[in-house]
Amino acid sequence: MKASLKFAALSLALALAGIAHAQDRWPTKPIRMVVPFTPGSASDVLGRILGARMSEIYGQQIVIDNRPGAGGLIGSELVKHAAPDGYTLAMVGQPHLSNVLLREEKERPYDPLKDYAAISFVAFTANVIVLGKGIEVKTIPDLIAIAKAKPGQLNYGSAGVGSSSHLAGALFASKAGINVVHVPFRIGADSRSALMAGTIHYYVYPAPAIMAMIQAGQLRALAVASPKRASALPNVPTSAEAGFGAYQSESWFGLIAPRALPKALVTRINADTVKVLQEPGIQEKILAQGAQGGFGSPEHFAKMQRDEYAELSVLIKQIGMKVQ
Repeated sequence: MKASLKFAALSLALALAGIAHAQDRWPTKPIRMVVPFTPGSASDVLGRILGARMSEIYGQQIVIDNRPGAGGLIGSELVKHAAPDGYTLAMVGQPHLSNVLLREEKERPYDPLKDYAAISFVAFTANVIVLGKGIEVKTIPDLIAIAKAKPGQLNYGSAGVGSSSHLAGALFASKAGINVVHVPFRIGADSRSALMAGTIHYYVYPAPAIMAMIQAGQLRALAVASPKRASALPNVPTSAEAGFGAYQSESWFGLIAPRALPKALVTRINADTVKVLQEPGIQEKILAQGAQGGFGSPEHFAKMQRDEYAELSVLIKQIGMKVQ
């Protein structure tokens, strides 16, 4: 019996030593960064900026794995079930929290606060109200007036039910007191094409997802829904300057991993992420996308998500968001 116990203890010690050694050598192969939305989405753009630089540091490629669908739910659930070995990370945003809140507890595929390891906050960005073809207004009150004159006839797009663009659009409708139709899209390019064709009347995008098209003059931004103008869009007024200061809406993004990722790896990836985000070249790239880089400890990011989750729980009930 004693021999068996000694053997078990020895086996456990060897296993732990093996895990520690593997962590010391990490990474020895490419790392997957899951993005729960399509190429060109805000989380994709920011993930590629961060991933490219961290690939150089690690000497291993960080491969962006776009897993769109269900407003980000599919990608988040995929990460929950991935091996906690440091080779699966995810760039998530507000939908990681808001999506599950639209569902009954028994129907929620994951708990965003318990099923993941928070690694690092990465950036926040203004949301931009973009107009579809044929909506010729100069102020937000003008847009609201059209919506009120045609109840149920105007629509707004989003990246899916529970996405940050859905939340931003629903919040705008609630604040404005207008009856508009929500049209979710799975593919970002489809939503942009619909705006240019005029079949979608407006869309509230996180700035990185639409920056290039605004700067190229392909789409018209009515306002940025933030307290200050975005440095990359100096000619686009804030929502207050556009006549509707009651509306403020921003999005955030950060890195997570499967819950059981060893603390040593959480600490290391966080430190490397913070180092990259402090580099002037990376800061400039993020600012050029209409976003603002941010960073902090894993504990800071976890607390940020807890606080946001509590606020969203109340907000979603107030504005009546739900799975359609």
